[in-house]
Amino acid sequence: MDSRKIILLVGALVVAAVTAFFARTLIAGSAAPQATAAAAAPVIDGPEVLVATRALPVGTILDASALRFQPWPKELVDGAYYLKAQTDLKALQGTVVRNAITAGQPVTQGALVKPGDRGFLAAALGPGMRAVTVPVSAQGSVAGFVFPGDRIDLVLTQEVAGGGDGPALKVSETVMRNVRVLATDQRTDNQVGEDGKTEVRTFSTVTVESTPKMAEQIAVAQTLGTLSLSLRSIADNPAELEEAIASGAVKVPDGADPAAEKAMMLRVASQPQAGSSSYATGADVSRYQRSTVPGRAAGQMGGDAPAVGVGGGTGGGTVATTGIPSGPVIRVARGNNVTAVPVLGK
Repeated sequence: MDSRKIILLVGALVVAAVTAFFARTLIAGSAAPQATAAAAAPVIDGPEVLVATRALPVGTILDASALRFQPWPKELVDGAYYLKAQTDLKALQGTVVRNAITAGQPVTQGALVKPGDRGFLAAALGPGMRAVTVPVSAQGSVAGFVFPGDRIDLVLTQEVAGGGDGPALKVSETVMRNVRVLATDQRTDNQVGEDGKTEVRTFSTVTVESTPKMAEQIAVAQTLGTLSLSLRSIADNPAELEEAIASGAVKVPDGADPAAEKAMMLRVASQPQAGSSSYATGADVSRYQRSTVPGRAAGQMGGDAPAVGVGGGTGGGTVATTGIPSGPVIRVARGNNVTAVPVLGK
């Protein structure tokens, strides 16, 4: 065999062997698990201070889930911070946030107002809101299961006498929605018993947060009938959110920013509502009750009786009222003759 061919063959074998060796090394290296040392969490040298677990806007009534203790660098500890060794966390429940606190920020003593302190109720109110006290009974206050910070609806129950001698119309109407409770009687916090559970107590008055216009409406509603409380669920109501968006009360943020969407939903959830009320009459409950106000008897009808003129004619005619039942009528004019036709209904 030619020596030149032998040298080329040996060189090819050497190159193949080196290539196979490197390929094996690469395959073995990629298959071997990479041992990574877990980064040890930094140890904070300092005392535990009280911080907010979530964003706390002005007027928030604190509960047990809003605060927690967290280690804080000792060189950054301020004298106004709440230290774990000197703070009773239960004593801070029911206090109101005076200055806005972001999530994870230490809570200062000047940022909270305790029940009984001067200006406590004013600090609990949102900007532009008012506090209104409503008298309630044990039956109308959900048997005491309403606490400060809850959201309620106000239901007005009244009787409408109308113009006749029949029984009055009994009607119940939801006049306010999503109203925040500020206090029950003189209590602005939840009383905790020895077993650590919240005590349920009945109360005779409830103080709620409302807009200035709603405060006027609540004052009038107290003179019309009896006000009852209807406790709302903690869950959001998608129907009310869609209604607020459709009416223009809230503006949908541009893009898909989760923070902006959360802020929008928070505005809807914290906004009291009035108007577009729902109602129920006595006939909705019992077939023996009325669904309209009692009308006037035939002999009591005057010029202001609810009637609608139909037809033509210019002369003064006579109205046939014999045998007409009480209630609204339609007057049909045919020349000089006017006939009163009753509007059938309850």
